[in-house]
Formats: sequence, C-alpha cells, structure tokens
Amino acid sequence: MDPNPADDAAKTPVCAPAEVWHNGMLSPQYGRIALGCPEAFETAEPGQFLMLGFPETLDPLLRRPYSIHALSLRTGTSLRVEILYKVVGPATHRLSRLRPGDAASVLGPLGKGFRIPPHVRRLFLAAGGVGIAPFRLLLDRLEAAGGRSRIDCRIFFGVRTAEELVCIRDIETRGIPVICTTEDGSAGAHCRVTDPLCEALEREPPDLVLACGPRPMLSCVAEITRRRSIPCQVSLEERMACGMGACLGCAVPARGVEGPRFRHACVDGPVFDVAEIEL
Repeated sequence: MDPNPADDAAKTPVCAPAEVWHNGMLSPQYGRIALGCPEAFETAEPGQFLMLGFPETLDPLLRRPYSIHALSLRTGTSLRVEILYKVVGPATHRLSRLRPGDAASVLGPLGKGFRIPPHVRRLFLAAGGVGIAPFRLLLDRLEAAGGRSRIDCRIFFGVRTAEELVCIRDIETRGIPVICTTEDGSAGAHCRVTDPLCEALEREPPDLVLACGPRPMLSCVAEITRRRSIPCQVSLEERMACGMGACLGCAVPARGVEGPRFRHACVDGPVFDVAEIEL
C-alpha cells in the first residue's frame, strides 16, 4: 500500500463552482455534504483541504477551510467530494441549510497531506471530534492500494459526548478496531483519547501515528510520541483566510533553529511531522 501520489510535485489548485448533491445531519451537530467538483480533486491526498464559499452572497465574506472527507464517482464521470462539518457558527449553519441543486464555490485541493512510508506495518490514527474527517479518505486510499492486507491499523477516537461519535459504522465495517472515549462517559471509556493511545503505544509501538484534532490533543500526542521516538504526523485545525499562503494568518512556530522561524498551515501543512513544528 502507498496512498501517496507518485508525483509529489505541487499541483495547481482550481477554483470552480460546485453543485450540492446531498446534505444531511449525522447527529445534532455534525453534518456531511456532497458536492460535484472538478476532476482536479480526484488526485487529492488524504489530509488535504478545500476552501468553500457561497457565490451568491458575501455572508460569510471569506471562504472556510474543510478537510476532504471522501471522494467518489457519481455516474461514472462526475466527481463527488464529501465534507464532514460541525455546526458551530454562521458559516457552518449556512452550510447545513444547503440543499441538492444549491450552488457553492470551491478552491482546492490545497495543502500537504499525510505520508505513509512503505515500511509501515502498524498504523495508529488518533482523532478528536471533527478531526475524524480526513481519515475516511485515508482508509479509502489504503484499501484501494491493497494496504489493508498488510497494515495493522486502529483508530483512537475521542469526543465530548456519545452524539459526536460519527462515522464509526463505516470504519468498523472495514474490520478496523475503533477505541472510543468520551469526556462525559456516555460511550466508550470515560477519559481523554490520549490515555488509551498512550497505553497502546507502550504495549505495541506502531511504526507511525497520524493525528487530527484540537491543538491541546495534538500537543499531547506530539509529546508522547516524541518521548518514545515514534514517528508522528499531525493535521492542524487552523483558522485560514486565503488557504494559499498569501495572508500569512495561519503561521505555526517551527521547531529547531535552522530554516524559517514559522511554517504556514495552508501551504506547508496542514499535515506536519511533529519534528517540524512547536505545538
């Protein structure tokens, strides 16, 4: 298995209209929308994102970044891009109200995604809340490349309450173990997701850890993997205004003394090796 594209050269993102094909709520706060997008998205890497806007209005004024959750062909030729979102503010409230046939606008695919070296045999994925989003595409690419037959993969998924445990059924039907935790104890273990992750790292150290979620969670994952010398990549959930490195608003302190003092999540990430950045 190698879900990474053979050509690592930067691909030029496209800006195009996107028609809504489907939109529905998975829980009171989480929704999933499917958009008809240009063929350029077909080669999107797991962990890349798009900037989504509403062309008929300036509310919200700026596009918003969303991880690419899944890709599929609708009729054999039309490309469907899915986004998993959490309703938290005006932009996502508007997104949740879109219906089939409505128009949106997308810019992407953007950023750099996850990289899984050929030697990886045991892979741990750690997700917090909507941080589960990029792992659907990653699992799809693993299966398409035959990687599931040789990689021991498991997911550690932490949320605040049981209602936020979305996408679990799709993952478990693939035969992938999902270790769930909730902060209120309503499902799974009553603890933070980094607790069972840390225990598993001690028992069966993986070849690689991939993580996506809130910054405090990523900081903890980075610390426990560094302490054990386990390779780790994290996908940052940063606020972005442009998505292409022009506004410099998503700066992340670089780790070490050589090179630039900062990296930018939109062009240098959003996926970083924990050796590259300070969390």
